[in-house]
Amino acid sequence: MDQMNSILLCIILLILIAVPTALSQERPMAPALLVFGDSIVDTGNNNVLITSVRADFPPYGRDFQGRQPTGRFSNGRMPSDMIASFLRIKDLLPPYRTPDLEDRDLITGVSFASAGTGYDNLTAEIAKVFSMWDQLEMHKEYKRKLVAIAGEATATVIIRESPHVVFSGSNDILATYFFTTLRQKTFDVPSYINYLVDAATDFVKELYSLGARRIVVFGLPPLGCVPMSRTVSGGKNRDCVETYNQATVLFNLELSDRLKQLNVDLSGSRIIYVSIFDIIVDLIQHGPDHGFEETSRGCCGTGEFEASISCNEFSPCTCPESETDKYLFWDSFHPTERAFNIVITAVQSQFLNVFRIQGE
Repeated sequence: MDQMNSILLCIILLILIAVPTALSQERPMAPALLVFGDSIVDTGNNNVLITSVRADFPPYGRDFQGRQPTGRFSNGRMPSDMIASFLRIKDLLPPYRTPDLEDRDLITGVSFASAGTGYDNLTAEIAKVFSMWDQLEMHKEYKRKLVAIAGEATATVIIRESPHVVFSGSNDILATYFFTTLRQKTFDVPSYINYLVDAATDFVKELYSLGARRIVVFGLPPLGCVPMSRTVSGGKNRDCVETYNQATVLFNLELSDRLKQLNVDLSGSRIIYVSIFDIIVDLIQHGPDHGFEETSRGCCGTGEFEASISCNEFSPCTCPESETDKYLFWDSFHPTERAFNIVITAVQSQFLNVFRIQGE
């Protein structure tokens, strides 16, 4: 059976290599890429929803191909695209809910992510977006479509051998806990972090039950240093908010520990935790060393509070296109394409551990 699966995987990869793309003709590192989470990895799924958490209008996408806003929460490409590219799968990762999705898109992977969501179902309810559990239902539907296209055996191999990337938790901590305070009535910070990590653990277990074996879970950035946090709770100097950063560090530590245990508990799995906290702290503290002249405000509008619908073509003070790369943040939550690229490039070695055999 293992030999047959290996043969199927080779056939899949040969088919992908034969498809003309803008990428190098080197062999793809995986059959597909499947992504779950929030606005950091949403490439346009929220476009089909009636929600204020959207980015399918200018100036979002002003540096994207064709200068088109696609629902990506930045001026250009997102981590989903960049990961697909460095894995030599394809240049752009389409959203699963796009109406013009093609069979080839399904075979090589999609993003199920929904901006505004989190591990806490309340977070998605507030934002009126797809929950993380809705995304699991999309994955089930995706597999049925994949089976119809490629057959049961090939679909199983694609899902088993493809990285399943998860990025979530920011909206839970910032929006649901600190900004709206809705969860503060029930939880203190440590207990809420434990609640989120329990949910993240359940999510990874469910992915495993659906056939995923290579799973990459990203930790969170320093949430107290995003422009919106500085504006809301950073005082007159808009300093980083230490309380938010401490909650983030606690979440990252507990999540990392839990994922290590899952690697032991889930037979045949390769589950990787990817840390980005220190990388982004370095970009903030030493911005000029990396070519960033502004690290506390976004490019869009004043850069202090604008995001989603408040970041639009009528927002005053938006930085000129020629200066976008000088900004670490695009809006008050999301980095610029250049900043995203620096982060993803920095974690490639961590990410590639998902392909290593246990014990190496």
